[in-house]
Amino acid sequence: MPNGTSQVLNSEQDLASIPTAQGGLSRLVIARLKSAGVPVEPFLRRVGLTPEVIADPEERLSVRSQIALLDEAAIALKDDCLGFTLARDFDPREIGLLYYVMASSQTLGDGLKRVARYSRITNEALVVGCREGNRLVVSLSYSGVPRHSDRHQMEFCMFGLLRICRMLTGQNLVPQYFSIAHHRSGANSEMARFVGTKVEFGAHTDEFALNVDARELPLIHADTYLNDLLLKYCEAALADRRGDVNQLCTRVENAISSLLPHGRVLVEDVARSMGMSKRTLARRLSDEGLNFTEILQQLRRDLAVRYLDDRKLHVSKIAWLLGFNEVSAFTHAFKRWTGKTPRRMRTAGAY
Repeated sequence: MPNGTSQVLNSEQDLASIPTAQGGLSRLVIARLKSAGVPVEPFLRRVGLTPEVIADPEERLSVRSQIALLDEAAIALKDDCLGFTLARDFDPREIGLLYYVMASSQTLGDGLKRVARYSRITNEALVVGCREGNRLVVSLSYSGVPRHSDRHQMEFCMFGLLRICRMLTGQNLVPQYFSIAHHRSGANSEMARFVGTKVEFGAHTDEFALNVDARELPLIHADTYLNDLLLKYCEAALADRRGDVNQLCTRVENAISSLLPHGRVLVEDVARSMGMSKRTLARRLSDEGLNFTEILQQLRRDLAVRYLDDRKLHVSKIAWLLGFNEVSAFTHAFKRWTGKTPRRMRTAGAY
Protein backbone atom coordinates (compact mmCIF):
# COMPACT_ATOMS: atom_id res chain seq x y z
CA MET A 1 0.00 0.00 0.00
CA PRO A 2 1.45 3.41 -0.95
CA ASN A 3 2.59 5.56 1.92
CA GLY A 4 0.10 8.35 1.22
CA THR A 5 -2.88 5.95 1.21
CA SER A 6 -1.71 4.41 4.48
CA GLN A 7 -1.43 7.83 6.10
CA VAL A 8 -4.95 8.75 4.94
CA LEU A 9 -6.38 5.52 6.37
CA ASN A 10 -4.57 6.02 9.65
CA SER A 11 -5.86 9.59 9.80
CA GLU A 12 -9.43 8.41 9.21
CA GLN A 13 -9.07 5.76 11.91
CA ASP A 14 -7.69 8.34 14.34
CA LEU A 15 -10.62 10.68 13.65
CA ALA A 16 -13.10 7.83 14.14
CA SER A 17 -11.64 7.13 17.58
CA ILE A 18 -12.15 10.73 18.76
CA PRO A 19 -13.54 11.48 21.27
CA THR A 20 -12.45 8.81 23.73
CA ALA A 21 -13.61 7.62 27.13
CA GLN A 22 -12.09 5.69 30.00
CA GLY A 23 -14.63 2.97 29.20
CA GLY A 24 -16.02 2.29 32.65
CA LEU A 25 -19.54 2.15 31.23
CA SER A 26 -18.47 -0.33 28.53
CA ARG A 27 -16.94 -2.56 31.19
CA LEU A 28 -20.17 -2.42 33.21
CA VAL A 29 -22.05 -3.52 30.08
CA ILE A 30 -19.65 -6.38 29.41
CA ALA A 31 -20.00 -7.57 33.01
CA ARG A 32 -23.80 -7.47 32.65
CA LEU A 33 -23.64 -9.50 29.43
CA LYS A 34 -21.36 -12.09 31.01
CA SER A 35 -23.59 -12.43 34.07
CA ALA A 36 -26.50 -13.09 31.70
CA GLY A 37 -24.48 -15.82 29.96
CA VAL A 38 -24.20 -13.89 26.68
CA PRO A 39 -20.93 -14.40 24.72
CA VAL A 40 -19.28 -10.98 24.50
CA GLU A 41 -16.72 -11.48 21.71
CA PRO A 42 -19.25 -11.01 18.86
CA PHE A 43 -20.44 -7.75 20.40
CA LEU A 44 -16.91 -6.44 20.73
CA ARG A 45 -16.09 -7.29 17.12
CA ARG A 46 -19.20 -5.55 15.80
CA VAL A 47 -18.37 -2.28 17.58
CA GLY A 48 -14.63 -2.35 16.91
CA LEU A 49 -13.41 -3.28 20.40
CA THR A 50 -11.25 -6.16 21.61
CA PRO A 51 -11.25 -8.29 24.78
CA GLU A 52 -7.77 -6.92 25.53
CA VAL A 53 -9.00 -3.30 25.56
CA ILE A 54 -11.92 -4.18 27.84
CA ALA A 55 -9.68 -6.18 30.19
CA ASP A 56 -7.24 -3.29 30.67
CA PRO A 57 -8.78 -0.47 32.75
CA GLU A 58 -6.02 1.87 31.57
CA GLU A 59 -7.07 1.53 27.92
CA ARG A 60 -9.30 4.28 26.56
CA LEU A 61 -11.84 3.55 23.86
CA SER A 62 -13.95 5.37 21.31
CA VAL A 63 -17.13 6.97 22.66
CA ARG A 64 -18.89 5.96 19.44
CA SER A 65 -17.92 2.33 20.11
CA GLN A 66 -19.27 2.63 23.65
CA ILE A 67 -22.60 3.98 22.38
CA ALA A 68 -22.82 1.19 19.78
CA LEU A 69 -21.99 -1.44 22.42
CA LEU A 70 -24.82 -0.21 24.64
CA ASP A 71 -27.26 -0.39 21.72
CA GLU A 72 -26.21 -3.96 20.89
CA ALA A 73 -26.28 -5.08 24.53
CA ALA A 74 -29.75 -3.59 25.11
CA ILE A 75 -31.11 -5.76 22.29
CA ALA A 76 -29.33 -8.89 23.50
CA LEU A 77 -30.46 -8.38 27.10
CA LYS A 78 -33.99 -7.38 26.02
CA ASP A 79 -33.61 -4.28 28.15
CA ASP A 80 -34.67 -1.19 26.22
CA CYS A 81 -33.79 0.94 29.27
CA LEU A 82 -30.28 -0.47 29.76
CA GLY A 83 -28.66 2.89 30.56
CA PHE A 84 -31.23 3.52 33.29
CA THR A 85 -30.91 -0.04 34.62
CA LEU A 86 -27.14 0.29 34.93
CA ALA A 87 -27.40 3.74 36.54
CA ARG A 88 -29.79 2.40 39.15
CA ASP A 89 -27.65 -0.66 40.02
CA PHE A 90 -23.95 0.20 39.62
CA ASP A 91 -21.44 1.01 42.36
CA PRO A 92 -20.51 4.69 41.74
CA ARG A 93 -16.96 3.99 42.89
CA GLU A 94 -16.52 2.07 39.64
CA ILE A 95 -16.38 5.32 37.66
CA GLY A 96 -13.16 6.13 39.52
CA LEU A 97 -11.52 9.53 39.72
CA LEU A 98 -14.54 11.71 38.92
CA TYR A 99 -16.61 10.10 41.68
CA TYR A 100 -13.92 10.62 44.31
CA VAL A 101 -13.38 14.24 43.29
CA MET A 102 -17.08 14.88 43.77
CA ALA A 103 -17.39 12.80 46.94
CA SER A 104 -14.47 14.49 48.71
CA SER A 105 -15.84 18.01 48.02
CA GLN A 106 -17.40 20.00 50.85
CA THR A 107 -20.83 20.73 49.37
CA LEU A 108 -23.03 19.42 46.56
CA GLY A 109 -22.54 22.67 44.64
CA ASP A 110 -18.75 22.32 44.85
CA GLY A 111 -18.91 18.68 43.78
CA LEU A 112 -21.09 19.38 40.75
CA LYS A 113 -18.87 22.25 39.60
CA ARG A 114 -15.88 19.90 39.73
CA VAL A 115 -17.72 17.25 37.74
CA ALA A 116 -18.49 19.96 35.17
CA ARG A 117 -14.83 20.96 34.95
CA TYR A 118 -13.31 17.48 34.86
CA SER A 119 -15.90 15.32 33.05
CA ARG A 120 -13.76 15.36 29.89
CA ILE A 121 -11.10 13.33 31.68
CA THR A 122 -13.54 10.43 31.95
CA ASN A 123 -15.39 11.00 28.67
CA GLU A 124 -14.18 13.56 26.13
CA ALA A 125 -17.62 13.73 24.51
CA LEU A 126 -19.48 14.58 27.69
CA VAL A 127 -20.02 18.25 28.54
CA VAL A 128 -21.48 18.77 32.02
CA GLY A 129 -22.90 22.14 32.97
CA CYS A 130 -23.84 23.46 36.41
CA ARG A 131 -25.57 26.81 36.72
CA GLU A 132 -27.21 28.57 39.61
CA GLY A 133 -30.09 31.03 39.63
CA ASN A 134 -33.43 30.39 41.21
CA ARG A 135 -32.58 26.69 40.72
CA LEU A 136 -29.49 24.50 40.70
CA VAL A 137 -29.50 23.20 37.12
CA VAL A 138 -27.32 20.28 36.00
CA SER A 139 -27.10 19.88 32.21
CA LEU A 140 -25.40 17.36 29.94
CA SER A 141 -24.56 17.64 26.25
CA TYR A 142 -22.21 16.07 23.71
CA SER A 143 -19.17 17.40 21.91
CA GLY A 144 -17.82 15.48 18.92
CA VAL A 145 -20.64 12.89 19.02
CA PRO A 146 -24.08 13.37 17.41
CA ARG A 147 -26.63 13.58 20.20
CA HIS A 148 -29.24 11.74 18.10
CA SER A 149 -27.00 8.67 17.89
CA ASP A 150 -27.37 7.87 21.59
CA ARG A 151 -29.98 7.01 24.20
CA HIS A 152 -28.43 4.62 26.72
CA GLN A 153 -25.20 6.47 27.55
CA MET A 154 -27.07 9.73 28.15
CA GLU A 155 -29.67 8.00 30.32
CA PHE A 156 -26.92 6.34 32.34
CA CYS A 157 -25.26 9.71 32.93
CA MET A 158 -28.47 11.57 33.79
CA PHE A 159 -29.95 9.01 36.18
CA GLY A 160 -26.54 8.03 37.53
CA LEU A 161 -25.62 11.61 38.40
CA LEU A 162 -28.90 12.14 40.25
CA ARG A 163 -28.32 8.91 42.18
CA ILE A 164 -24.81 10.01 43.17
CA CYS A 165 -26.15 13.39 44.37
CA ARG A 166 -28.55 11.51 46.62
CA MET A 167 -25.93 9.10 47.93
CA LEU A 168 -23.38 11.81 48.73
CA THR A 169 -25.87 14.06 50.53
CA GLY A 170 -27.78 11.25 52.23
CA GLN A 171 -31.02 12.86 51.03
CA ASN A 172 -33.67 11.71 48.60
CA LEU A 173 -33.39 14.75 46.34
CA VAL A 174 -36.38 15.16 44.03
CA PRO A 175 -35.72 17.35 40.96
CA GLN A 176 -38.08 20.20 40.12
CA TYR A 177 -37.96 18.84 36.57
CA PHE A 178 -36.03 16.13 34.71
CA SER A 179 -35.79 16.35 30.91
CA ILE A 180 -34.12 14.22 28.26
CA ALA A 181 -33.71 15.30 24.64
CA HIS A 182 -34.29 12.02 22.83
CA HIS A 183 -37.73 10.54 22.33
CA ARG A 184 -39.12 7.44 24.05
CA SER A 185 -42.48 5.83 23.35
CA GLY A 186 -44.72 4.23 25.95
CA ALA A 187 -44.92 4.66 29.71
CA ASN A 188 -41.76 5.20 31.74
CA SER A 189 -43.28 4.79 35.19
CA GLU A 190 -40.20 3.06 36.59
CA MET A 191 -38.02 6.00 35.64
CA ALA A 192 -40.57 8.46 37.06
CA ARG A 193 -40.67 6.53 40.35
CA PHE A 194 -36.88 6.63 40.56
CA VAL A 195 -36.70 10.37 39.88
CA GLY A 196 -39.73 11.24 41.99
CA THR A 197 -41.33 13.32 39.27
CA LYS A 198 -42.22 13.06 35.58
CA VAL A 199 -39.39 12.36 33.16
CA GLU A 200 -39.92 14.52 30.07
CA PHE A 201 -38.62 12.98 26.84
CA GLY A 202 -38.25 14.85 23.55
CA ALA A 203 -37.17 17.96 25.45
CA HIS A 204 -34.90 20.77 24.22
CA THR A 205 -32.08 19.79 26.57
CA ASP A 206 -30.75 17.00 28.78
CA GLU A 207 -30.91 18.45 32.27
CA PHE A 208 -32.49 18.37 35.70
CA ALA A 209 -33.04 21.07 38.28
CA LEU A 210 -32.78 20.90 42.06
CA ASN A 211 -33.86 23.42 44.65
CA VAL A 212 -31.19 26.12 44.71
CA ASP A 213 -30.59 25.45 48.42
CA ALA A 214 -29.28 21.99 47.49
CA ARG A 215 -25.95 23.56 46.47
CA GLU A 216 -25.13 24.14 50.17
CA LEU A 217 -25.86 20.56 51.25
CA PRO A 218 -22.76 19.04 52.93
CA LEU A 219 -21.38 15.83 51.45
CA ILE A 220 -21.03 12.93 53.85
CA HIS A 221 -17.57 11.90 52.56
CA ALA A 222 -16.07 15.42 52.42
CA ASP A 223 -12.28 15.38 52.84
CA THR A 224 -10.43 18.63 52.19
CA TYR A 225 -6.98 17.06 52.07
CA LEU A 226 -8.00 14.30 49.68
CA ASN A 227 -9.89 16.79 47.52
CA ASP A 228 -6.85 19.07 47.22
CA LEU A 229 -4.70 16.13 46.09
CA LEU A 230 -7.29 14.97 43.56
CA LEU A 231 -7.75 18.46 42.12
CA LYS A 232 -4.01 18.71 41.40
CA TYR A 233 -4.14 15.35 39.65
CA CYS A 234 -7.24 16.36 37.67
CA GLU A 235 -5.70 19.62 36.50
CA ALA A 236 -2.68 17.72 35.21
CA ALA A 237 -4.88 15.11 33.53
CA LEU A 238 -7.02 17.82 31.95
CA ALA A 239 -3.95 19.48 30.48
CA ASP A 240 -3.00 16.16 28.86
CA ARG A 241 -6.33 15.64 27.15
CA ARG A 242 -6.78 16.55 23.52
CA GLY A 243 -7.93 19.98 22.47
CA ASP A 244 -11.46 20.81 21.40
CA VAL A 245 -13.00 17.80 19.65
CA ASN A 246 -16.14 19.76 18.80
CA GLN A 247 -16.72 19.17 15.11
CA LEU A 248 -18.90 21.68 13.26
CA CYS A 249 -21.11 19.10 11.54
CA THR A 250 -21.92 17.43 14.86
CA ARG A 251 -22.70 20.77 16.51
CA VAL A 252 -25.09 21.63 13.67
CA GLU A 253 -26.77 18.20 13.92
CA ASN A 254 -27.23 18.56 17.67
CA ALA A 255 -28.72 22.04 17.23
CA ILE A 256 -31.10 20.82 14.51
CA SER A 257 -32.25 17.84 16.61
CA SER A 258 -33.80 20.05 19.28
CA LEU A 259 -35.63 22.16 16.67
CA LEU A 260 -37.04 19.43 14.42
CA PRO A 261 -40.32 18.68 16.23
CA HIS A 262 -41.25 22.36 16.14
CA GLY A 263 -41.67 22.53 12.39
CA ARG A 264 -39.50 24.05 9.69
CA VAL A 265 -35.83 24.23 10.68
CA LEU A 266 -34.29 27.51 9.57
CA VAL A 267 -30.56 28.02 9.28
CA GLU A 268 -30.80 31.34 11.16
CA ASP A 269 -32.42 29.57 14.15
CA VAL A 270 -29.69 26.93 14.18
CA ALA A 271 -27.00 29.61 13.93
CA ARG A 272 -28.57 31.57 16.79
CA SER A 273 -28.66 28.48 19.03
CA MET A 274 -24.94 27.99 18.28
CA GLY A 275 -24.12 31.58 19.23
CA MET A 276 -23.27 32.86 15.75
CA SER A 277 -24.87 34.70 12.85
CA LYS A 278 -26.39 32.99 9.81
CA ARG A 279 -23.59 34.41 7.65
CA THR A 280 -20.86 33.12 9.99
CA LEU A 281 -22.37 29.63 10.08
CA ALA A 282 -22.71 29.56 6.29
CA ARG A 283 -19.07 30.63 5.88
CA ARG A 284 -17.79 28.04 8.36
CA LEU A 285 -19.82 25.27 6.72
CA SER A 286 -18.48 26.30 3.31
CA ASP A 287 -14.90 26.33 4.63
CA GLU A 288 -15.31 22.69 5.69
CA GLY A 289 -17.08 21.62 2.49
CA LEU A 290 -20.41 21.19 4.27
CA ASN A 291 -23.94 22.08 3.23
CA PHE A 292 -26.71 22.89 5.71
CA THR A 293 -29.51 21.29 3.66
CA GLU A 294 -27.51 18.08 3.20
CA ILE A 295 -26.80 17.87 6.94
CA LEU A 296 -30.50 18.39 7.69
CA GLN A 297 -31.67 15.75 5.21
CA GLN A 298 -29.11 13.16 6.33
CA LEU A 299 -30.04 13.74 9.96
CA ARG A 300 -33.74 13.35 9.18
CA ARG A 301 -33.02 10.11 7.33
CA ASP A 302 -30.93 8.69 10.19
CA LEU A 303 -33.56 9.63 12.76
CA ALA A 304 -36.37 8.21 10.62
CA VAL A 305 -34.70 4.81 10.46
CA ARG A 306 -34.06 4.90 14.22
CA TYR A 307 -37.65 5.89 15.02
CA LEU A 308 -39.12 3.26 12.68
CA ASP A 309 -37.26 0.65 14.70
CA ASP A 310 -39.59 1.52 17.59
CA ARG A 311 -42.78 -0.32 16.63
CA LYS A 312 -44.79 1.61 19.23
CA LEU A 313 -44.21 4.88 17.37
CA HIS A 314 -46.93 5.60 14.81
CA VAL A 315 -45.70 6.88 11.45
CA SER A 316 -47.66 10.11 11.97
CA LYS A 317 -45.78 10.70 15.24
CA ILE A 318 -42.45 10.08 13.50
CA ALA A 319 -43.39 12.60 10.81
CA TRP A 320 -44.07 15.19 13.52
CA LEU A 321 -40.82 14.43 15.35
CA LEU A 322 -38.94 15.03 12.10
CA GLY A 323 -40.64 18.38 11.47
CA PHE A 324 -43.04 17.31 8.69
CA ASN A 325 -46.51 18.90 8.77
CA GLU A 326 -48.05 16.03 6.80
CA VAL A 327 -47.46 12.27 6.81
CA SER A 328 -47.54 12.35 3.01
CA ALA A 329 -44.59 14.76 2.94
CA PHE A 330 -42.61 12.46 5.26
CA THR A 331 -43.52 9.40 3.16
CA HIS A 332 -42.41 11.14 -0.03
CA ALA A 333 -39.10 12.23 1.54
CA PHE A 334 -38.42 8.81 3.03
CA LYS A 335 -39.05 7.10 -0.30
CA ARG A 336 -36.64 9.53 -1.91
CA TRP A 337 -33.99 8.69 0.74
CA THR A 338 -34.38 4.90 0.80
CA GLY A 339 -36.48 3.78 -2.14
CA LYS A 340 -39.16 2.46 0.25
CA THR A 341 -42.12 3.91 2.09
CA PRO A 342 -41.85 4.03 5.90
CA ARG A 343 -44.54 1.35 6.31
CA ARG A 344 -42.90 -0.94 3.78
CA MET A 345 -39.50 -0.62 5.43
CA ARG A 346 -41.02 -1.25 8.87
CA THR A 347 -42.90 -4.33 7.58
CA ALA A 348 -39.85 -5.68 5.77
CA GLY A 349 -37.55 -5.09 8.75
CA ALA A 350 -34.94 -4.08 6.21
CA TYR A 351 -32.88 -2.12 8.68
